[in-house]
Parts: sequence; C-alpha cells; structure tokens
Amino acid sequence: MRQADQRPTIAILGAGLIGVGWAALFQHHGADVRVWDPESEALVALPARLKAPLAQLAQVAPDAGPAGRLTVCDTLAEAVAGAALIQENAPESIAVKHALYGEVEPLMDTDAILASSTSALTWSDLSPGLNDPARLITAHPFNPPHLVPLVEIYGPDDARVARAEAIYRFAGRVPVRLKKDATGHIANRLASALWREAVFMVQDGIADVEAIDAALVNGPGLRWSVLGAHMAYHLGGGAGGMEGYLAHLGPSQERRWAALGAPTLGEDVQAALVAGVAREAAGRDIAQLEAIRDAALIAALKARKEAPNV
Repeated sequence: MRQADQRPTIAILGAGLIGVGWAALFQHHGADVRVWDPESEALVALPARLKAPLAQLAQVAPDAGPAGRLTVCDTLAEAVAGAALIQENAPESIAVKHALYGEVEPLMDTDAILASSTSALTWSDLSPGLNDPARLITAHPFNPPHLVPLVEIYGPDDARVARAEAIYRFAGRVPVRLKKDATGHIANRLASALWREAVFMVQDGIADVEAIDAALVNGPGLRWSVLGAHMAYHLGGGAGGMEGYLAHLGPSQERRWAALGAPTLGEDVQAALVAGVAREAAGRDIAQLEAIRDAALIAALKARKEAPNV
C-alpha cells in the first residue's frame, strides 16, 4: 500500500452527495482520486458538483498543499485497480452493497481497504459474502463529509483499521474507532437519543420545534462543539470533577433519565415537526439552508483551529 504521506490513491464508488464530498476532500489534500458511478449522468455532472466543496475546502484548509489528480472512471476496474482505499457510497441496501462487493473484491489489491460510508448498516450486515471479510471496514462520515471531520471506523483487522486511520488523518479527518460493531455507530446513536427526546418534548407539549432547536444551539450545542459529553460533566463537578459530580448530582441525573420520554411518530407528531421546521426555515429552501449551514461550519472550523483542545 502507498503510505498516506505519499499521495494515496483513493477510489470513490458512487458520485452522490457523500461520494462528491469524499472526492473533493481527498483531492484537496493531495490524493489521487478515481471516481466511478454506475450512472453515467452522475459522472458527467461530477466536475460541476465538485466546485462548491473544493471552494469551501480552500477556505477551511488553505495550506493543504497541491491538489491531487481527479480521474473520472468509466469502469469499476479502472477505479479500483491499485487503490489503497476504496470508499464505497452505494445506497443503504444490503443487497446492493453485497452485489457491488462481489464485483469489487476480485479487483482489489491484496492489502487494499474496502471502506463503506454506511450510516444505517453494520459491518456484520455487510461482510457476509466477501471471501476475505477482514478487507472491509465501516467508515461512517458525518454530512457534509468534506467539512465535518468525524469518521467512525469499525473492522476486525487492527492493522487494516490503523492504515485506514492514517489515510483519513492525511485528509484532515478525525477517525474514532469502535470497539464493537454497533447499529448507528457512535455519533448517530447519540444524535438519535437526543432527537428522540426533542420529538418527545414536541409530542408532550413541553416546547415548540423552534424553541427546542434554539435551546440546543445556544446552550449545550455550543459547549459540545469543544467538549464531549463526559468531559462536560467532569467540569460540571467543579473541583471534584466527574467523581464529585456523580457523588453530588448523580441521583438528580437519574431522575432526569427516568423522566425522558419514548415518542411515537404518529400523524399529529409528524405534522407538528414538519410545521415547526417550516417556521424555522422561514421560506428558505434546502439549498439555501445548506449554504447557511456550510458557511457556519466553515466559520466554526476556522475558530476551532485557534482554540485550545480540551
């Protein structure tokens, strides 16, 4: 395998939203990127769709060095041959991914890494059918992958996972490793738990969608951008740290856990959620909201570069 500091060759399989983000990210950081998609229209549109994320990366990481080559591949074999990392971005369908892996595995180098961007499926869902399942890792990015640094990784081969981590760090990502295969990985489990309670508060009449989102963004969300949940409670314990917090406020935390709800997505709740986000959007369409989100993420990423790490 090429070392990460020697311009790795990256195959991007699937030129949808996530695939385009990965392609821009790796190209910006100097990798040689090959992109393949079964739909020729997606490949034709790729150069135009790369312009926005590449421009954003120029703001976030202006010192990344010379960009890598981008090759649009007509065949899967052209994309995969010699690639150190094969980043798969197929639809979230076990059958579709298994069929693709059946074509990819014979084309891979022996020590290449097949990485799935899956958000909903697990390594255990995806690995059956591979002749060498250890070649596969799950490598879940957060959207948009070229801006949000997180990559959540699971695989049974520690050496292959370590090589993948090095490649993602080469591209400015922050890889975190799961100790066991888990639905939702780490971050989506946390996000799902939080959204479950946010939906329950709407269902229970505690607050409207806009108030809940404002409370999150202007309260714990701001703190979570620099502190993890455990570290935040460690600091919440004052001089006693986590031990002091648990001794003093552990019982109150348990009372809060006991009060959390289990919402249902019935028609009334769905209607309230749709109406609430419509009020928040205030007539702005998805493209406008994405642009606002990305500009805010870029500003936050620039600020974090100057902030101390906790």
